[in-house]
Amino acid sequence: MTRTWMIDLHMHTTASDGRSAPAELVAEVVARGITTMAVADHDTTAAWDEVSAAADAAAVTCVPGIEVTAVSEGRDVHILGYGFDRESPELIAFLATQRDDRRRRLQAIGERLERLGVPVDLERAIADGGRRPGRALGRPLVAGALVAAGHVADIREAFERYLGEGCPAFVERRGASPAEVVALLARAGGVASMAHPGKTRRDSLIPDLVAAGLPALEVYHPDHDANDTARYLQMARTFNLLVTGGSDYHGRGSGRSEGFGRVHLPAVEFARLAERAGWPVRT
Repeated sequence: MTRTWMIDLHMHTTASDGRSAPAELVAEVVARGITTMAVADHDTTAAWDEVSAAADAAAVTCVPGIEVTAVSEGRDVHILGYGFDRESPELIAFLATQRDDRRRRLQAIGERLERLGVPVDLERAIADGGRRPGRALGRPLVAGALVAAGHVADIREAFERYLGEGCPAFVERRGASPAEVVALLARAGGVASMAHPGKTRRDSLIPDLVAAGLPALEVYHPDHDANDTARYLQMARTFNLLVTGGSDYHGRGSGRSEGFGRVHLPAVEFARLAERAGWPVRT
C-alpha cells in the first residue's frame, strides 16, 4: 500500500512561543495525519529530546529543526535550520547568546511599558516562562502579561497597540546578520532556509543570501497566498534552491493555527531536501 505523506517542517512548542508542550504537539500531529514533522522553535532546541521520543513512538518521521532570529537593518529575518548537529559548541554558545538578548529585550520593553503607564509584572512572567531549561522567551510573553494586567483584550491587541514594529513599546533586536546565521548553520552540518519571505517582504535580501550560501527557501506557508507561493517557487528554481514549508503552527488558540494540517511541503520537495542533507527517511 502506498503511504500518503503529509509533511510539516515548521511548528512551535512551549519551548519558545507555542502553546503545545512537545508531547502534546506530537499527539496533535498524529491526529491531523501528519507523517513527517520538524519543530522549529525560536533560538532553542530544548524541545527536541521530548519531541523526538514521542515522534518515534508514534512512527512519525522527525527532522531536527530550529528558527534562528537574524537581524538586518534593525528588522528580524528568520532563518530556519534543519538537520544540524545540536552538540556543535559554536551553535550552543550562539543560541545561549540569542536567548540572553531576548531577555534583555523583554526588560527594555517592560521599561517602555512602564513609562507609557501600562505596567506589567514582567519579572514574574519571565520567571514563569523560564522554568523550562533552554526556553527562548519572546514578545508573546509580554503580550500575555498585558492581557493579564487588563491593559488589552487579547494578544493581537497587545501587538497592534504596543509591541509590534513601529509601536510605542517596540524595541529593535540586536544580533547576527542573516548571512552569518546561514554560515553558522552550515558549519553545524545543517540546511538553512529563509523563513516565510512573503510575510517579511525582504526579497531584496535573497540574492545576497544565495551568494552567501543559502541553500533553501520556505515556499509553503500560511502567510503566502497563491501568488506568493508561485513567486517563491519560481525564485527557488531560478536560484537552484531547495524548498521547505510548513504550517508555522503555534497551538490551539494562538491565532496562528489556520495552516495546521492544511499547509505542508510536497513529498517531492522533501525528498530533494532529504537527499541533499543525507537524512535517512522512514518509508
